[in-house]
Amino acid sequence: MKRVLVWLLLGSALACSPSAASDQLVVAAAADLRPVFEEAGAPEGVVFQFGSSGQLAQQIVEGAPVDVFLSADAGYVDLVISRGRGDPSSRRVYALGRLVIWSRQQGGWRSLAEVVADPDVRVVAIANPEHAPYGAAARAALEAIGAWEMLADRLVYGENVSDTLRLASTGDADVALVSASLALAAGGYWMEVDQNLYPPLEQTLVVVTRDPDRRVIADRFVSYLTGEEGRALLERFGFGLP
Repeated sequence: MKRVLVWLLLGSALACSPSAASDQLVVAAAADLRPVFEEAGAPEGVVFQFGSSGQLAQQIVEGAPVDVFLSADAGYVDLVISRGRGDPSSRRVYALGRLVIWSRQQGGWRSLAEVVADPDVRVVAIANPEHAPYGAAARAALEAIGAWEMLADRLVYGENVSDTLRLASTGDADVALVSASLALAAGGYWMEVDQNLYPPLEQTLVVVTRDPDRRVIADRFVSYLTGEEGRALLERFGFGLP
């Protein structure tokens, strides 16, 4: 009930903002956050745009009308700030991502090395490491165990981490390296990748809007996400908390 009231407050305040008129607060969010906000319900007055953090950052840099950016990686927030499209004072780490291996059926593996050595694992899906933080983490983990070159002709790439899970869930890949949040929501079998194998996924946010009225609503949204209730929601979906 408290979460519903928070969303109603956000929507009501936005509706009363003279400069925002009927516009909604636009939150560009990393794809691993989709199940989190689906669980929270569709907040009145707030619209989410999900995608890979790199692609979202590029759109923001090019002038996309975004009020808040929730990245899965600090680097893309820093890029947005360096291009003058985000308020540095609002930058903060809101969650710590966890990379997992997901499959439709349990494979009996105990490590990433056992997964890639399994002859029944013919195709491995990862998010595109060029613009998706979980893809970059997957590549780092595979490199750390000396399997990146070996897997070159067995990899398929999703546009973002959500698309990567789809590849495995539909049978186009045998396993997928994705976020814990998506794995928890999807069911199936999943196993966490050793966090020592990839750089920390410091999920970071920044407020983009410069409109003072919209900034009030953006700040309220950020306060919710980083407050007690938002942190509990993130933790329930497998995120670590900063």
